[in-house]
Amino acid sequence: MLRFWIDSSKEVEQAVGEVEVGFDFVKEGVISEEELDNLYSVAKDKIEKLELRNMLRGEEDKMDAILKINSGAGGTESQDWASMLMRLYLRWCERHGYKTSIEHLIDGDEAGIKSVTISVEGAFAYGYLKSENGVHRLVRVSPYNAQGKRMTSFASVFVTPLIDDTIEIEIDPARLTWDTFRSGGAGGQNVNKVESGVRARYQYKDPYTGEEEEILVENTETRDQPKNRENALRNLKSILYNKELQHRQEEQRKVEDSKKKIEWGSQIRSYVFDDRRVKDHRTNYQTSNVNGVMDGDIDEFIKAYLMEFGAE
Repeated sequence: MLRFWIDSSKEVEQAVGEVEVGFDFVKEGVISEEELDNLYSVAKDKIEKLELRNMLRGEEDKMDAILKINSGAGGTESQDWASMLMRLYLRWCERHGYKTSIEHLIDGDEAGIKSVTISVEGAFAYGYLKSENGVHRLVRVSPYNAQGKRMTSFASVFVTPLIDDTIEIEIDPARLTWDTFRSGGAGGQNVNKVESGVRARYQYKDPYTGEEEEILVENTETRDQPKNRENALRNLKSILYNKELQHRQEEQRKVEDSKKKIEWGSQIRSYVFDDRRVKDHRTNYQTSNVNGVMDGDIDEFIKAYLMEFGAE
């Protein structure tokens, strides 16, 4: 890690030096202003990338991630929106070379999905994707509305760091129960004839508040029940780790105002198709490139979030 910062700092220093020399060369007529602009763009890009990486200083930022999408109220329209978000994040991961696997998926009643759990493996997957935590709102003329009315739909995105075996998380066996079920697609050959799907129910008690809740984790990733049980247990540990992490961060965080208060369940971004606008309500960053965003081009949203909130 130290080598990365040393090498990156040297690259930035060299790029800035080339801009300074280039400025003198323009005055002497050795290079054109266009060539100087290119040197400036290269230096600016290196500096911004290093600044962005500096925002990922948390111990959990470098970890893999578990991303879960749930459709909101609204039936087919919100379920379709959830599937659109799933495609968005899968395309973003593909763009950045992250390995993804769908651990559990529940199809929608007519179209789309009700929920999906995706594991994302790669350096700083959680650090980048944590910016997506919250409720995403879609406004469009729905293809599922016979009157062609403009409709609003919601879907929730929940991202947790995927911990490894080096981090110890205690799970009380007395509070853990298992169910098994048949898993598969919508029918036909895809239906699993054996109960390979697993469902873990954990009666969690918050050690700080004493509040209790049931944590439900399902896994149908493989046809191997023991492997699915292992994956579900890993995901449960990740959720428990994230709860501890949130407590620590809450103790450290000083809430400045309601605008900067980032909580699960808050509306973070609006996608208004008719107006050609996607806007993040936390940073106020917006773009008219709706098609690009829906194709996984969300780097500027992630960057704006990390630059504003990453240091916290």
